[in-house]
Amino acid sequence: MMFRIVLLAISFVALLPAGRSEAEVFDPTVFTLANGLQVVVVENHVAPVATQMVWYKAGAADEPVGVSGIAHFLEHLMFKGTKTLAPGEFSRIVARNGGSENAFTSVDYTAYFQSFSVDRLDLMMKLEADRMANLVLGDEVVLPERDVILEERRQRIDSDPGAKLAEMATATLYLNHPYRIPTIGWEHEMRRLTTEDALAFYRTWYAPNNAVLVVAGDVDPATVRRLAETHYGPIAARPVPERIRPQEPVQHAPRRVVLESSQVRQASWARRWLAPSYGSDQGQRPYALQVLAELLGNSTVSRLYRALAVEQKIATDAGTAYSADALDQTAFVVYAAPLPGGDLAQLERAVDGVIRDLVENGVGEAEVEQAKRQLQDRTALTRDSLQTAPRVIGAALTTGRTIEEVEAWPDLIGKVTTAEVNAAARALFRPEYSVTSELRPKPTS
Repeated sequence: MMFRIVLLAISFVALLPAGRSEAEVFDPTVFTLANGLQVVVVENHVAPVATQMVWYKAGAADEPVGVSGIAHFLEHLMFKGTKTLAPGEFSRIVARNGGSENAFTSVDYTAYFQSFSVDRLDLMMKLEADRMANLVLGDEVVLPERDVILEERRQRIDSDPGAKLAEMATATLYLNHPYRIPTIGWEHEMRRLTTEDALAFYRTWYAPNNAVLVVAGDVDPATVRRLAETHYGPIAARPVPERIRPQEPVQHAPRRVVLESSQVRQASWARRWLAPSYGSDQGQRPYALQVLAELLGNSTVSRLYRALAVEQKIATDAGTAYSADALDQTAFVVYAAPLPGGDLAQLERAVDGVIRDLVENGVGEAEVEQAKRQLQDRTALTRDSLQTAPRVIGAALTTGRTIEEVEAWPDLIGKVTTAEVNAAARALFRPEYSVTSELRPKPTS
């Protein structure tokens, strides 16, 4: 499995005095309720539909030690009923009204969303606000759902050699930071998760003053404000702890993780480096790294793919993966897959050659300008889906970014210089801050 990632590298925005940001990407209207709930409205009048997303500034990296997976577990349990709704009734009501819904958990946030006909916005807000304040849990619903997440881990991680290797590589990349712990959790800790663990996490983090509501679609800001004040406004703010994250120490040696499995038919290779994110670096480096990722490995005309697949003909795939959307240091990944029966050592030497040439000789201005244009051109597609704006804005605001930065993203990419890209590459590609992973077919005896 290769992780070709199309980078939606658009960040987040602070509220302007007039309540409206300068129109560049999403042109959102923003306001904050008296209880601290931040609300963002993105108008898109193409069709009479809307999407509501509620984001909580709490993810896997905010979990107490020893209860890994509780953030994701709570995400499941948020569908199990409130003081007025029976378990599963939330989802049945959404479906009965022609809507769709889901949720997801990351290391930094948890989000819940529904898409629906715009005339159901009042109902959807009522439902979501209800479970923000009135979740009811008991062992009779919690313990069976614990079996569900354990089965999810078995299917997504334990039965997939590539996923197991990625989990081990990430755990090796971070020596101290909680990003090393898988979002779904370690199995031995998941088995011990309790109703009280879930309620404790809910009471700690699920407060309106620790949440962001994003509504996008055929809506007007005045109506969204009125409905938000009606449904979310009465929920009292609560004290929320500071997000204290242990940071990485100085690292002194490169590491390597190798997994062999009889399930593997196609070998693969990857290397991860600790890299700055928007949240961990307030300068231009994340933007320069996005340009670097684009020109190095984000297309079939990139340096890596051209060198390994086209010129040397030793790879079926090669590329990069980098997302700057994180509260703390993230990973910059270079990956490649050899031809069937190919030599991973040869592939690694070829990748090293491409990176060494880039670091020693740098990249040219024309190459940087082309990569910047490619990244900026993608912003034209951001309004094609109603879920793009809520996802980009929600991820930004829950990891310390601002609306102004989201809207300014094309300009910030445009300001990246060739010198900044070359400096970012030299700072990034340090062996001691890397983990190399190899996925190999198990030799037959």
